[in-house]
Amino acid sequence: MILASKSPRRKEILQQLGFQLNIKTKDIEEISDKLLIVDQIKDISTKKVMAVAKENKSEYVVGADTVVELEGVIFGKPKSRQDARMMLEALSGKAHRVITAYTLINLEKNINITKSVESIVYFKNISDEEIKWYIESGEPMDKAGSYGIQGLGSIFVDKIDGDFFAIMGFPINHFIKTLNDLEITVESLDKI
Repeated sequence: MILASKSPRRKEILQQLGFQLNIKTKDIEEISDKLLIVDQIKDISTKKVMAVAKENKSEYVVGADTVVELEGVIFGKPKSRQDARMMLEALSGKAHRVITAYTLINLEKNINITKSVESIVYFKNISDEEIKWYIESGEPMDKAGSYGIQGLGSIFVDKIDGDFFAIMGFPINHFIKTLNDLEITVESLDKI
């Protein structure tokens, strides 16, 4: 299977289940003309995976896109330390939505599936000192919303409603259900 993502978290989640992965990515413009945020994320996920699938028509290609959304504003990866600070300050003490879309394409088998999973994350009030410490750790710089739930950023989380792995970047349980619908069993994962 080809993973059309540079995300070490997605790679780790899939490899834990026995997927044999080749990492191949293409740079695409991560923009969408869709109106709804969920549709935008699904569109971008599809574009990322299709760009790789076109060059690997007989392979299963999987990828995903994750965003944090607060009050209609999308928080992607921070562009700077100041950007990370602004995001964390905005999320402090509030509930926000994490949307992860994943796509599975095999052009030879005429498979093109994109689904999304939404979760709600509740943040505690974060102090200025905690934000400074977290930004200095470097962890927020490659993560949507400027935090990683599986790492140091876990200290900001009061609770979640939803899928932990979707918040982390890849909803593995939902993905396995999609494979099962295609009659691909968990026992055969190392062969696809």
